[in-house]
Amino acid sequence: MSNPFKFLGKKFFPSYLGVDIGTTSIKIAEVKQGGQTPRLVNYGFLESRGHLLRSNDVLQTSSLKLFEEEAMNLIKVLIKEMKPTTDQVLASLPVFSAFMTVLNFPEMPPKDLEKAIALQAGQYVPLPISEVALDWIKVGEYKDDKGYKNQQILLISVVQEQIKRYQRLFKSIGLNLRGLEIESLALIRALVGSDPTPTALIDIGSRSTNIVFAEDSQLKFGSQSDFASASLTQALTSSLNINALRAEELKRERGVSSTSPDYELSTIMLPFLDVIINEVKKAEFNYHNQFSNARKIERVILSGGGANLIGIEKYFQREFLVPVIKASPLLKFEYPSSIEPLVAEVGPILSVALGLTLREFI
Repeated sequence: MSNPFKFLGKKFFPSYLGVDIGTTSIKIAEVKQGGQTPRLVNYGFLESRGHLLRSNDVLQTSSLKLFEEEAMNLIKVLIKEMKPTTDQVLASLPVFSAFMTVLNFPEMPPKDLEKAIALQAGQYVPLPISEVALDWIKVGEYKDDKGYKNQQILLISVVQEQIKRYQRLFKSIGLNLRGLEIESLALIRALVGSDPTPTALIDIGSRSTNIVFAEDSQLKFGSQSDFASASLTQALTSSLNINALRAEELKRERGVSSTSPDYELSTIMLPFLDVIINEVKKAEFNYHNQFSNARKIERVILSGGGANLIGIEKYFQREFLVPVIKASPLLKFEYPSSIEPLVAEVGPILSVALGLTLREFI
């Protein structure tokens, strides 16, 4: 099946902009071919702080609303500051804007499989097929009770109107949208690559957490939670009776710790981290329930702005009992030596944006 999320055929361009539109922030990475690997030549991210004071002040929501004017204004500011050398954009679609389900098919030639998926899709996609764009990925295979080989296909559908919103958005800024991709795929490309290790990726944004399971470098299963970094900020705001902006500062300065004087702050935030952890464990249960031959998760990678919370890796490792590491997507890139002191902090934030651009260099 042709990829409906690529609007143009591949051409050579000197550089690309990976644009990650989150619920409250915009992240952009400009990447071109380096000496040996792709090179990050420019980046920027900008967050709207309005959501800290007004819960409905966001760029997009799980009800498929994309606030084009607000997103456009933030992207314009970033583009003005970055002054990129290209207008070629690869953008991400949040998980909540796509409908995904796993379908089972017997082993068959690719052309027959494509026809079978087209026939089956209408039974599962909750909208008329004419109103959505479809894509699919093979995510597993197994033998049934009779010994026949079957394959598991992840069906992805996105409302056509959502795609048109992104097209209008970038066109209005004078940027050329070359393709759209579900952020989970960009995350795996940036953080897992060709590593076959069974991995749980936990991308903690401001208003949502994307949970992704990968094995043999492929997307296998995904889930999403509305508990995220802003939940911790709100907990501090309510418990300490302080301004949300001050609560956000405290969260970033102190993090979670079991030692004084930050222990009190930790006891306020940890229950909400526990909710995220439980959401991951529930998703892992569902993953193994659907894929009975899936291997046990051997590591956890934290990405997104929430991955920069001080102490989060140690806390998660105590709960999952496997190595927990912070995302390091820039290991796959060359970059200016001047940003070396910032790599550990900006890497998790730019994971999706960087993963988008990698598609053009593999």
